Amino acid sequence: MKKTAVIFGASGLVGNELCKLLSEDNEFDEIKTVVRTRLDFFSDKIKQIILSDFSKLNDHRDTLKGDVFFCCIGTTIKKAGSPDSFLKVDLDIPVAVAELAETLAIPSLVVVSSLGADEKSSNFYLKTKGKMETKVKEAYHGKLKFVRPSLLMGNRKEFRFGEKIAVIFMKIFGWIFAGPLARYRGIKAADVARSMIKISGFSSGKMIYESDELARLAEKQNKRK
Repeated sequence: MKKTAVIFGASGLVGNELCKLLSEDNEFDEIKTVVRTRLDFFSDKIKQIILSDFSKLNDHRDTLKGDVFFCCIGTTIKKAGSPDSFLKVDLDIPVAVAELAETLAIPSLVVVSSLGADEKSSNFYLKTKGKMETKVKEAYHGKLKFVRPSLLMGNRKEFRFGEKIAVIFMKIFGWIFAGPLARYRGIKAADVARSMIKISGFSSGKMIYESDELARLAEKQNKRK
């Protein structure tokens, strides 16, 4: 049977790549995207659900049924405007998505987190991601997978100066990150998306996939093309 995917955060770097890949994937015949503003992306498979306030997800629960939820929600403190606003996006929304997935008995949930996520971290961003993982695990009891990418590489719609410099550095010196350091190597957003689709079908068990594991999974998928 064909499957239905629901993408939260489809306008972001990873979410956009998921749209592209899923629209070409024969295993999926419907893709629902939950976005604040309409995507400039066209496919007969894609149904766009415009939702300016993600705290009202439950109001749309009947239209959000599917086989797998992909949560690609994420921002920066600078873009959010304050730490509190950042928490509302990177913590509260993924938890709300997990609660909805549990309520609707969605079989599989894949969530984008971050390399180094740890609720005991002194780094606010990584601590937030760690808290998010903990709360999502408490809320959802289906086939849950977290992906923890390193520096995401791809064409963002928004310009991030620090990230741009880091990407240039990674392209030049990425070869340094080998062996135990492989997880810190930058990864293409398309490869993260490709690996997310793959692991969405995995049975329960392994829950966290680090950046180097995602790269290996994507490489295997690319070789099979």
